[in-house]
Amino acid sequence: QVQLVESGGGLVQPGGSLRLSCAASESIVTFNSMGWYRQAPGRQREMVAGMTGGGSTIYADSVKGRFTFSRDNAKRMMYLQMNNLQPAATAVYSCTVRIWGAYAAVRTAYWGQGTQVTVSS
Repeated sequence: QVQLVESGGGLVQPGGSLRLSCAASESIVTFNSMGWYRQAPGRQREMVAGMTGGGSTIYADSVKGRFTFSRDNAKRMMYLQMNNLQPAATAVYSCTVRIWGAYAAVRTAYWGQGTQVTVSS
């Protein structure tokens, strides 16, 4: 199975930037969708940015214009560039790759272990 490892998290002041990376152990070309999720303490996990099964890049409303998703299939890497970070962005960020089945159901999904992002003054 695919192994995913995130890196790039850390402590940053409001207004700062970080770039998260996700390294996959095998080709990510075969997956229908991929992206980044985050979960803050006391909050439900939410989609941050990624690529849908249809090939469209999508973003949560809260990060539009500030976060950028990208990938490099040759390097088996996914990235999340995060600019103008605010305390609300504090969370554990995880990358995922997925194979979709019928009725918009995920048939197979793989997750990384997550990387902590803390935005604080």
